[in-house]
Amino acid sequence: MKLGLKGKSAIVTGGSLGIGRSVAIELARQGADVAVNYRRHDDEARQVVAEIEKLGRKGLAVKADVSSFADAEAMVAQVQKTFGGFDILVCNAGITWDGVIWKMTEKQWDAVIGVNLKGYFNYNKVAAKAFMDQKYGKIVNISSINGMRGKFAQSNYAASKGGEIAMSKSLAKELGKFNINVNVVAPGMVLTDMMEKIPAEFKNAALSETVLGRFATPEDVADLVCFLCSDRSRHITGEVIKIDGGQYI
Repeated sequence: MKLGLKGKSAIVTGGSLGIGRSVAIELARQGADVAVNYRRHDDEARQVVAEIEKLGRKGLAVKADVSSFADAEAMVAQVQKTFGGFDILVCNAGITWDGVIWKMTEKQWDAVIGVNLKGYFNYNKVAAKAFMDQKYGKIVNISSINGMRGKFAQSNYAASKGGEIAMSKSLAKELGKFNINVNVVAPGMVLTDMMEKIPAEFKNAALSETVLGRFATPEDVADLVCFLCSDRSRHITGEVIKIDGGQYI
């Protein structure tokens, strides 16, 4: 299905791997120019840009710390200058650093909240200002079903993901009058490189929760995200859409 993103410009944070990579490439396939933010994976980010350019779109890789507001401002300015505009933000960058609360350190808490929640604030704030000026914009924040239900040994991660949801709903109310849509996609377990590090017993437990009996692929998530970035979803805002194969229910 063609989503009509030709002429649009997008930023995808955490765009070098996994869900972010698939989102960036699908946005380009749908016609958008795409800038990917990344922190460590230089080669992978360049490969994503190469894939975007193969699709006939402009690509840009920007190494930036999402927890830095100054980096967010600089990246948006660079995208506006390079692409001549900025219309779509997909916040995807995130980390985990698990531990039960009585063993979790302040460093663990601060690191996860700094990337997963403050990082989303940084890019949402800068995007909001840009989109308000042009009376148009699409924001999709990638959360998690664990931000809706909690998860053992993930109080920091669950708090950050729940915070993303609450922030997004607030922003949808604030920005709707400027023709800006703000929505949340909440995946369950997704087949990414990060998942390979999870012990088999935990993966099997998650799989047993899903009613479809399978995990999502990054492409499954990308399809939903790109729909929400298009004008086919123009009357959807403030929503949290689970993509989890029925894992939450």
